[in-house]
Amino acid sequence: MKIEEVEKLIGKFKLKIPQETLKYFEEFREEREMMVDEIEEKGVKDERVLLAMKLIPRHIFVPEQIRELAYKDHPLPIGKEQTISQPFIIALMTENLEIKEDHKILEIGTGSGYHTAILASLAGEIITIEVFEELSEKAKKILKKLGFDNVRFFVGDGSEGLPEFSPYDRICVSAASPDIPPPLLEQLKPGGIMVIPIGDENEQVLSKIIKEGNGKGFIKKELCGCKFVKLKGKYGFP
Repeated sequence: MKIEEVEKLIGKFKLKIPQETLKYFEEFREEREMMVDEIEEKGVKDERVLLAMKLIPRHIFVPEQIRELAYKDHPLPIGKEQTISQPFIIALMTENLEIKEDHKILEIGTGSGYHTAILASLAGEIITIEVFEELSEKAKKILKKLGFDNVRFFVGDGSEGLPEFSPYDRICVSAASPDIPPPLLEQLKPGGIMVIPIGDENEQVLSKIIKEGNGKGFIKKELCGCKFVKLKGKYGFP
């Protein structure tokens, strides 16, 4: 696929992929395409999600010494005992968020910033919060380098969300929580979707939460078993 064809697909699927990001198109291209093929084989079918993952250079979000592992389908360490999530899980979470190009998304757990970039490619605005300032700053520099201008970065307790920017069309939680944090459910729009891993410290179930249209209840769908780092905070783990 030539860069001209890529640009046509970006327009067709209404993705927000900056030109600065496309400069990395040829780097690890074959590995990235193989990664996406594997994700598709595992059941992810959303064309917008798959195209975004074909274009976002995951290798620049991981430590340089393990860059050759960037497109393997497993999590990788990024410091502070945190990880960049498995590509398939990122794709599954993103597909189940059912993102439209005008959505405002709250992301809990910026981490490396890779999933932030995927979300920013698909939606209108991303509000992302990270408990570790060092990780937030690093992610901010990378996304700026990639040309993304629709992301706001914050440091704090993600389990409390950011009510000042609510309501959100979608909420993506990239850390394990013992239950659905009440503030996040409150900040989600009626009809909105949250994807969150729920369980204990060792094992969780990736869950899709759909807030009912009247805003008074929700539907919970279990997607798959998973293992995330802990959501630290008032409504997470100590």
